Amino acid sequence: MALPRSVEVLRDIAGEYGVCIHPISMRRTDLDTGRTEVIDLPCGATREDKCPPCAKRNRRLRQAQIREGWHRSDEPLPGPEPATEEQKALVVLRAHYEFERDDAARRSMWDQVADLDEAIREIEEAIAAEGLRGRVAPPHAKPDDEDDDHDDGKRRIRSTRRRQDAPELPRRKVDRRTVGKTYTAPDGSTYQPSMWLTLTLDSYGPVLGDGTPVDPDRYDYRRAAWDAVHFPRLLDRFWQNLRRCEGWNVQYAGCVEPQRRLAPHAHFAIRGTIPRAVLRQVAAATYHQVWWPAVDVQRYTRDRPPVWDEHAAAWVDPDTRAPLATWAEALDAIDQDPDAEPVHVVRFGAQVDARGVMPGTDDAERTIRYITKYITKQTGDCHKTETERQRRHLDRLWHQLQVTPCTDRCANWLLYGIQPKKAHAKLKPGRCKGKVHQQATLGIGGRRILVSRDWSGKTLADHKYDTRAWVRALLGVTTDLACADAADQTQDRRHAWELARPDDPDVPPLAHRLLRSISERARWRAQLLAAKDRAAQGPPDLSATGNHSATHGEE
Repeated sequence: MALPRSVEVLRDIAGEYGVCIHPISMRRTDLDTGRTEVIDLPCGATREDKCPPCAKRNRRLRQAQIREGWHRSDEPLPGPEPATEEQKALVVLRAHYEFERDDAARRSMWDQVADLDEAIREIEEAIAAEGLRGRVAPPHAKPDDEDDDHDDGKRRIRSTRRRQDAPELPRRKVDRRTVGKTYTAPDGSTYQPSMWLTLTLDSYGPVLGDGTPVDPDRYDYRRAAWDAVHFPRLLDRFWQNLRRCEGWNVQYAGCVEPQRRLAPHAHFAIRGTIPRAVLRQVAAATYHQVWWPAVDVQRYTRDRPPVWDEHAAAWVDPDTRAPLATWAEALDAIDQDPDAEPVHVVRFGAQVDARGVMPGTDDAERTIRYITKYITKQTGDCHKTETERQRRHLDRLWHQLQVTPCTDRCANWLLYGIQPKKAHAKLKPGRCKGKVHQQATLGIGGRRILVSRDWSGKTLADHKYDTRAWVRALLGVTTDLACADAADQTQDRRHAWELARPDDPDVPPLAHRLLRSISERARWRAQLLAAKDRAAQGPPDLSATGNHSATHGEE
């Protein structure tokens, strides 16, 4: 029993060589010859508990993205190209359809309205196929959708006046500039530093060194759960306020992680420099108000929830059979109350950690690794629970998250006597399947990797392309990538792809496929190391290939 298992050794070696341990088998059929071939594609998982090689590859790609956009001294790529005449003609045709639909609706010619809606849908697809991003106009709401929503379609307007307990901030017109300031030293040299920033939430009670509360009975788990659910909106407010306060388009790239006390906090790399006093002032003045119905009293429990009435098509009280208040009625009550207050207000804590980072230093690389430290782990696995006290702390927070509403359609609203938006019979109060209610997420929903739009001027696919270009240049491959991709697309037109099942007769066992992939990666690694040795003796000009951050396993 002390001997190592061969299966585990195979997986360890696959991870060492960067081979996906859960590949997706795709069958490619040549439409001309009828020949079929099974090709393994990486699963692309971003978590180590699913596939460590793919997760590490994704982490290196994120590090390359942060590295390339952090200390850049020039503006990102220019804006989109002007529209072509064909694209403009399609938009004009869409305008004609909109005019005709409005005229038909005024004359109550609903048959023509239905035909025009279908024509509008087709023209929208043609516009997208022509290369325009997004929708020209929002789709028309159907009467059935309005009835299901039990709403009159009016937009509810809340006051934009700042809270009296929040300090005022200067507001400037935001310049399109995204690059920070350049400083000149006394010796005449210039340098352009950037910053690293950490934002945390407020305290919910004193905690010990292991993150557990000193007094669990006085620890505010309810506020901790609500803050975690709405933390992404608070971050959006912060960057909006910071840009208005500074007067230029501040760019950022970072990650949301849990602290040891299980509350979320965020690490960001900021391009350029901002005074620390300004960062603390903006953090103190940033808040997010949640204008939802009150949840002070939980009227029902998971064991005794409201019931669905088929005849009334609504959720009713199990004893009185009286229907619960609808979502629109609950919001109307807030609008009609002149003294109404938001059900929750999210704020940052007093701790704001910010420091400058110089480009090309070990500190910059160490900070990038720190920002991406936990992106390959599930949120609940970032800090292991080793003691019973930590397990009880996690359970108490999770139980509070289970009864916290996450959206306006969350089934947990039924616990507070309110029917959520678009309520239906399949809702399970206290058992909402939303991501924030899972114990593994700790209430942190949405994206954990946050990158601003003009950070590097590239997508992840562009960064992968740069890595391929660097490897090809290092190996001396002269084939142009654009021509090669065009040839692949032309070749794919005569191929048909389908998902292959593991029990198909032409799909080899997983162990055989992993062994072949390990051998192929070993050959690639040997070729890459040999090319690096040759480049050390006489390096070729690689300035046009972009990112040079390819490592083992990324070839």
